[in-house]
Amino acid sequence: MSVRVRFAPSPTGPLHIGGLRTALYNYLLAKQKGGAFVLRIEDTDQNRYVEGAEEYIQQALAWAGIPPDESPTHPGKFGPYRQSERLSVYGKYVNQLIEQGKAYYAFDSAEDLEKERQKAAETNAHFSYDCQTRMTMRNSLTLDSETVAKLLEEGASYVVRFKMEADRTLTIHDEVRQNVTVNTNTLDDKVLFKSDGMPTYHLANVVDDHLMEITDVIRGEEWLPSLPLHFLLYEAFGWNPPKFAHLPLILKPNGKGKLSKRDGEAGGFPVYPLEWSGIKGFKEDGYLPVPLLNFLALLGWSNKSDEEVLDLQEMIKAFSMDGIQKAGARFDVEKLRWFNQQHLQKMNDEALLKECVSGAPELQEVSKEHLIKALVLVKERLIFPADLNTEHGYFFSAPTAYDEKAVGKQWKEETPSLLESFMALAQSTSFEESALEECLKGFVGSKEIGLGKVMAPLRIALVGSLKGPSVYSLMAFLGKEEVVQRINRALSQIKS
Repeated sequence: MSVRVRFAPSPTGPLHIGGLRTALYNYLLAKQKGGAFVLRIEDTDQNRYVEGAEEYIQQALAWAGIPPDESPTHPGKFGPYRQSERLSVYGKYVNQLIEQGKAYYAFDSAEDLEKERQKAAETNAHFSYDCQTRMTMRNSLTLDSETVAKLLEEGASYVVRFKMEADRTLTIHDEVRQNVTVNTNTLDDKVLFKSDGMPTYHLANVVDDHLMEITDVIRGEEWLPSLPLHFLLYEAFGWNPPKFAHLPLILKPNGKGKLSKRDGEAGGFPVYPLEWSGIKGFKEDGYLPVPLLNFLALLGWSNKSDEEVLDLQEMIKAFSMDGIQKAGARFDVEKLRWFNQQHLQKMNDEALLKECVSGAPELQEVSKEHLIKALVLVKERLIFPADLNTEHGYFFSAPTAYDEKAVGKQWKEETPSLLESFMALAQSTSFEESALEECLKGFVGSKEIGLGKVMAPLRIALVGSLKGPSVYSLMAFLGKEEVVQRINRALSQIKS
């Protein structure tokens, strides 16, 4: 059987960055093995359903460049791909478990369960509906068959619980954590089915994975406590279980606890791929899909070659389950910014320019030749495509304000006369980089002053601050006329 993996989110809100990483690992394994990546929407909990969440999930995967091979909008032969459209499937399987004595009806009311909790609390204990307590409860194990049949016929409220085997030690292999051992006495009789005809996550998840022929279940660490139950359900049905892999948590920037939406708000960074309800996503913040995936891939997985900057095909080729770590991985937004910068540098100028101009209508009027020249000068400095305009807009328009701190430190009483004298000399040059460099160095040499006495104020006049590429490159780019105008404007507006 070829590899089949699934990403199975619930449409209860936007896709979190941790969910995107789970989807990515599933995608990488599927593509590496020539298998299928399936998107299944687990929407049986209609009380938590959020309008637009399913569409958001699919749009996020498409933007990231990891679209599923099978999904609700791109179905294959294993559909439907929404659990709410598969409700007729689950009753058959829960009845099978009841008939085999591996599950039972429980008629306990909410009041009954609350009384048991309070009774346990009086002795500082915790009530669990399990192999030790179920024979004291109101269920088909303690009631006679006639009573059970009557209750069902009358439409009494019930749930179907899994009958957890007592005092059995389970050892289950996990691709990340190796052997997971648990004693069944510590596990409760989980609810599998409700009288309203709705399965719980546990039953629907296992049945759907089997029917969809899922070979590898790669999911978050938060599902690790469910592993014993899922394993036992496979066993109860007589099915071969898939391989399981539980991914480490993505931790807060300080490494303490799971990354949340609030951490993003506090740290000024996104936690969603795309905008959701007015909250900007990674796309809107200027991150490109491939560097984001590159960052996520290495957030919990080690590449054996130690190469960090990878495109999607390189990730697919290098990915391996044995490279996934057990410990949580700290979300480092500065590292993510670095990945974005590295990938921008790898892009060809035409492709990068397209990204830079997108969303910057003021650059639409600038000639392509001019834009490419500017891009080449600052390409290594760009963290986001928009930086060409927002951080380096001085290429296309003269500064209207000057950095006060820079002016206070660099603009001296003699600065105006030095700039005027230098410009008088520079105007006789060819205005090429090498000629301008020779001119400026010769000028400061003749004045017996340091290079910074002229270069720093010159940069302020041209840029408005002390940032930017080589002053010689910038002057050559702007041209003689524009440079003279900018210096004259600075001389008239800046007072030492």
